[in-house]
Formats: sequence, structure tokens, C-alpha cells
Amino acid sequence: MKRLFTGIIVAASLLFAQSCTSNIKSAEKQVSQDDMHQGNHQQNARSEHQGHSMAEMNQGEKSQVTTQAKLTAAKNLSPNQPIPLVIDIQDSAGKSVTKFDTFQEKLMHLIVVRDDLISFEHIHPEYKGNGRFEVNSSFPTAGNYTLISDYKPAGNKESVSLMKLIIPGSTPLPKDLAKFEKTKTLSSTKVNFTSSEKTIKAGKQVTLQFDLKEASNNQPIKDLQPYLGEKGHLVIIKSSSPLTESDYIHAHALKNTPEGQVKFMTSFPQAGTYKVWMQFNRDSKINTADFWINVS
Repeated sequence: MKRLFTGIIVAASLLFAQSCTSNIKSAEKQVSQDDMHQGNHQQNARSEHQGHSMAEMNQGEKSQVTTQAKLTAAKNLSPNQPIPLVIDIQDSAGKSVTKFDTFQEKLMHLIVVRDDLISFEHIHPEYKGNGRFEVNSSFPTAGNYTLISDYKPAGNKESVSLMKLIIPGSTPLPKDLAKFEKTKTLSSTKVNFTSSEKTIKAGKQVTLQFDLKEASNNQPIKDLQPYLGEKGHLVIIKSSSPLTESDYIHAHALKNTPEGQVKFMTSFPQAGTYKVWMQFNRDSKINTADFWINVS
């Protein structure tokens, strides 16, 4: 682990920062907190969570804190091997930000995706103090990866930082996206995906519904367990090159839905192709069902 703090330092880029290049030796960038991802989730008439994206931030409210995030990884990177990652949160002067608020039961949520959205991981770095978070991640294949980190400096709004990492080697070709399957079977659970609108339109609110059934008899499951305090979580990322902060949406399950049913209310800021990852807890195991959708 002595090599933990050596190697590649990648600066996080937030709103109004230039997009990171594929060169992981890019320079440090700063972000303004009033341009960052809003952590106060909007609620509908029933006080239920909706999805939130970088495009939905409250531009009128100002914050006193400006932060920057730095990613450090080992020098020798290879696919399918545990890679220690260090994320340091600092203020604009380079001083460590030391206090964070818990949200969704964690101090930090880290989404790791290959840039073509073929691979996905949602992990929770451990806070080591003095602004430093550490976690191990295994990148399944070679390619360009984007790491999206959610954290909330104490007393301030939720922040989203986007970092880049290249895993050397031959990048596998992506799977055919034309199928756009609506049913996935994960072990003993069958997941059916539908939406409230036949045609999903950018900027329009839509409900995304996931029906969880026993694979053996097609009956709704009755043993769904909470995941991060809710029935499920949904990460949505727009297929873009390069990926940016505005391509990221994190939605939370609506409350009081029937057994075996998980719903999310959200909107998509732009037209395009999106991938969604719905995560739920069954038998104390976090399951992830992924689907492609088109937004017009």
C-alpha cells in the first residue's frame, strides 16, 4: 500500500470547469459550490423523492464554500485487479475540507463507469480524516473510465465531482444497443422495466417503474430489504463523449408502492440515449439491473 499515494493525480472537474481530457495527468481545477449538484431533493405533492441532475440546481442560492477533489491511483494499472483509490477534498486554497454531512447513509458515493457505459460500480469510500477518502475498485476491462463522486461538505450543498482514469490495454467492443431489453433476470429475481410515458421526452417528468418478481413463479417478491434507507436507488447516465456532470442523474424510490414494485420520478435534461442502473437489496445482496432507454 506504500504505492497508494503515488502515481496518477487527476483533478476533479465540476460545473463551469472545462471537461477533463483523456490524459489523466490533467491539471487541478476548482469549482464554485453555487454551480454544484443540488443535494436537497425536490419532492412531489406526496413528499416523495424525485431524480435530480446537475441541470436542476438552484442557481439563486449562494454558498460560501468552494471545493476541489483530487484522485490518486497507483502507477501500474491493469484490468480486473483491485486498485487502491484516494480522493482528497480541498478548498480553493488547497486546504483539506475536514467535515462532511451524511446523506443517503454515507459520507461519499462513488459511481465508476466505463465511458461507453458498459461497466458500472457504486461504492462508498471510507473517510480517513483530513479530507481524505479511500476505497479499492476493480476495473473489469481496459478503457477510459469516469468516476463520479457525491459528497456533502458540512452545512453546504451536495457536490458532484467528475474524474477520469485510463486502464491500459485493448478495450472490448460494446454490446449491441439495438435490443433495448425491458426484462432482466438476476439470480432468482426477474426485473421488468416500464415507464409512464410511451415516448420519454426531454424536460418532461416521467415515472420509471421496476416490477420485481420471483423468477420461478412470476409472483411479486415480498422480501425486498432497504438499500441506503430506501426501497431502491437509480443512477442514470446519458451516453456522451466525453461524459460530463450534466449527464448524471441520481433518483430515489418513491414511497408507499406495492410489494415487489419500485418506482422513480425524474426528468431527463436532454434528448439522447441513456443507461439506467436500478439497485435493490434482496437476501442481503445488492442487485443491479441495467437498461437502455431513448429520450426524444
